[in-house]
Amino acid sequence: MTATSSGGLPEPQPVPHEVTADEARDRVIVTAEALKDELARGESVSLLDVRWTLAARDGRPAFVAGHLPGAVYVDLDTELASPPSPEAGRHPLPTLEALRASAARWGVRAAQAVVVYDDAGGTSAARAWWLLRWGGVASVRILDGGLRAWVESGGELEQGEVTVPPGDVTLRGGRLPIIGIDEAAWWPKRGALLDARATERFSGAVEPVDVRAGRIPGAISAPATDCLTSEGRFRSAAELRERFAALGVARASYSAAYCGSGVTACHLIAALASIGQPAVLYPGSWSQWAADPQRPAATGPAPAVGSGSDDGAGGPAAGDQP
Repeated sequence: MTATSSGGLPEPQPVPHEVTADEARDRVIVTAEALKDELARGESVSLLDVRWTLAARDGRPAFVAGHLPGAVYVDLDTELASPPSPEAGRHPLPTLEALRASAARWGVRAAQAVVVYDDAGGTSAARAWWLLRWGGVASVRILDGGLRAWVESGGELEQGEVTVPPGDVTLRGGRLPIIGIDEAAWWPKRGALLDARATERFSGAVEPVDVRAGRIPGAISAPATDCLTSEGRFRSAAELRERFAALGVARASYSAAYCGSGVTACHLIAALASIGQPAVLYPGSWSQWAADPQRPAATGPAPAVGSGSDDGAGGPAAGDQP
């Protein structure tokens, strides 16, 4: 179910009781070794290379230099997002029609498994994971450890551009819940609103991209990178459960996630999904919120979880920073 700007809460969608913890993780994450075995058995897998960071937005040169055999390059800025605007944020969700066209170019076929990867711990690939799941693709997984893990496992790379036959997958949209800016405003009063950005951006100490520094009042600092080990792989299920419980997620009726523009928040949602914990996405994220001068911004260190003290009193003073 999708929450809309009318303010309706989506119902939580926990993993069914018959699904084990390992199965929940396997539905979200695949190891390089397991992927190699699947490909060796001749299983049909669509491989999508989603290399992108704020510092290197165009991942195509790196893709051409070396990628998983048969992988197709996915441009996050143009294929996993609509054009930016102050009203919608830096990476609005693409329209369903645009996503269908992209999936066809990527060669995604009906009933085919999809594996997405990058070279940044899955923090950009998770956007493709979320969108394809939202579109209705049943099997989408993130390559744990990305390109590095593939190479370290002995996997080969190929060079050059890749063109594949058009895919025929049917996407319907709306299969994962989202919230709008109004829901984000009151969400902390009903559940956990997780901010996937780095701590210094959450506190307002720095803001390298958006028009104002700070956070949505009531949000909880939950950097997406804390879900990863130093090797860029997802932490164990036990470690993730402990981390999110400490953030108050286990005690919350609902969880929602945002970041700067709705990209790394998808990684946080993927980490939660891997332990059977549902969460909704606020796609506009801070880039949309900060562009609205009527929306308050909280700054400073994060208050204790559950203290309710983050009222955003310092927000307007954080103001119109470049």
